[in-house]
Amino acid sequence: MTEPRVSPWNLANYLTVLRLLLVPVFLALLLADDGDNAGLRLGATAVFLIAALTDRIDGQIARSRGLVTSFGKLVDPIADKALIGGALVGLSLLGELPWGVTVLVLVREVGITLLRFVVIRHGVMPAGRGGKLKTVLQVVALTLYLLPLTGFLQTVSALVMGAAVLLTVLTGLEIAYQALVLRTTSERADRKREARS
Repeated sequence: MTEPRVSPWNLANYLTVLRLLLVPVFLALLLADDGDNAGLRLGATAVFLIAALTDRIDGQIARSRGLVTSFGKLVDPIADKALIGGALVGLSLLGELPWGVTVLVLVREVGITLLRFVVIRHGVMPAGRGGKLKTVLQVVALTLYLLPLTGFLQTVSALVMGAAVLLTVLTGLEIAYQALVLRTTSERADRKREARS
C-alpha cells in the first residue's frame, strides 16, 4: 500500500517561500545609506535572523507533521542559498567582506545546487547534518558581520567566518561525492546497466 501524496501547498513550504521573499527586504535595508545607518543595519540583521529562523522551523514542521515534499527538499536549500548569498554579496558591496570569500562560497553553493538538479533524475538529495551545521555557522558569522561591531568582536567575526568558509568547502566536497554515488547506484542507473547488458 502506497503512502498518500503530500501536497506541496503546506505550512512548511509556505515558510520556505517566505524566506525567499524576505531576501530582497533584507538587502534593501542592508544597502540603504551605504550600510552606515545603525538603525537600518539592525533592521537588516533582524530580517536576516527571522528569515534564517524559518529554515529551522519549516524543517521541523515538515518532519513532525509528515509534510516532507520533493518541492520542499529542492526549494529549501535554494532559499538558504539566496539568503546567505544575498548577505555575502551585500557585505562585499559595502566593502566589509572580501570578495574572495563571497566568490568561494557562492561558487560552492551554486555548484552544489546545479549538481542537485543534475542528479535529480536519480533521486532528491536532502540536506544532511553537515550541510545544516554549515548553514548555522554561516548564519552566525554573517550575523556578526551585519552587526555594527568593533575591536575584538570584529576579530571574532573574522574567525567565525573563516570556520564557516572551511566547513562550506568540506561539505561541498562531501555532497559532490554523495552525488557521484547516487548517480551510480540509483534504480535509474541499475536499469540503464541492465538495458546495456
